[in-house]
Amino acid sequence: MNLRVFKKDIEYFVGEFIDDCALFVALNPHKNADDIANIIDEAVDLYNELKNKSNHPEGNKKAFYTALTKEMFEKIDELCEKLSAVVSQQ
Repeated sequence: MNLRVFKKDIEYFVGEFIDDCALFVALNPHKNADDIANIIDEAVDLYNELKNKSNHPEGNKKAFYTALTKEMFEKIDELCEKLSAVVSQQ
């Protein structure tokens, strides 16, 4: 995987997550939009953090980007769990 593809993956996966959050708020205006806004802020912070880290690799580049990819998916999963918790609230 090269850097260009990795950066596009960051944009795609984080962007799709933010789109899912926005869609939920649009379809469910009666739910707590403030919690969703906080989750979106966390996703934007994740985006900025991953982009910054990808521009400054340390050590073995292949291992670095492999670990960074793993970190990206783990953090997106955490954000999805937070979104699911908010969605399931009554």
